[in-house]
Amino acid sequence: MAAFDQELDASGLNCPLPILRAKKALNGMETAQTLRVIATDPGSVKDFDAFAKQTGNELVESTEEGGKYLFFIKKK
Repeated sequence: MAAFDQELDASGLNCPLPILRAKKALNGMETAQTLRVIATDPGSVKDFDAFAKQTGNELVESTEEGGKYLFFIKKK
C-alpha cells in the first residue's frame, strides 16, 4: 500500500461528491504529496481514473478491499 500525506473519507457519497472533495483536498496540498481517498461508490473507479487524466495528477494506486475503494493520488 502506498504512503500518503492526507486522507479523505468519501464513504457513502455518490458521484460527483468524492471527486469534488478530492479536488478541494488536492488544492490545499503541496506538489508531490499524496492523497488517499476512501470511497464506497463503485462508479468512483472510472471517475478517479478520468479525474487523474483530466487534471494531470497521478493515480498511483487504485484498490478495492471489503467493499471500499482506495485511491492514492499524487498531486502534480
